[in-house]
Amino acid sequence: MSNNSFLKDTGVILWLTGISGAGKTTISRHLEHKLQEYDRLVELLDGDVIRQNLSKELSFSREDRNTNVRRVGYVANLLSRNGVIVIVALISPYRSVRDELRSTLNNFVEIYVNASLEVCEARDVKGLYAKARSGQIPLFTGIDDPYEVPLNPNITCYTAEEETVDESTNKIVIWLESMGYLQRPKIRQ
Repeated sequence: MSNNSFLKDTGVILWLTGISGAGKTTISRHLEHKLQEYDRLVELLDGDVIRQNLSKELSFSREDRNTNVRRVGYVANLLSRNGVIVIVALISPYRSVRDELRSTLNNFVEIYVNASLEVCEARDVKGLYAKARSGQIPLFTGIDDPYEVPLNPNITCYTAEEETVDESTNKIVIWLESMGYLQRPKIRQ
């Protein structure tokens, strides 16, 4: 098998984790478009969409959140073992279940989308933090339920003020190239 064939057939799971408003979905969408330039199969699994379709019956208890993360991990693994680059944008607040996925899934890449609670709360594009602070949303990550920061992520994107979306996206792409998951696309004449 040629090296190029290996690259085309190797799936990978890009797991973006961070609190609400950190920029997981924004980076994921940019990354999805960027990776399509590499002539690769790419699938985006967004936490909000997953909750509406795959895990509608689950609450936000620790047990149910872990069940949701495991379900998404299962789907991501099915896709990646068939050569798909899977981008997962999911808060996944608990370190133990993320570590479990890292140890059980092939080609799992943990990407920490790092923005402080203060920055995310100031953005509050969905109005969720305001609702959580007023008691309308119980067990909200970062307010009355913890977010456990990854100890050893493969990549950290600093989305408060340090990096633009393009810089974060390019950081991920460069890492994927350096690890052999991507080969620079040939320039078309």
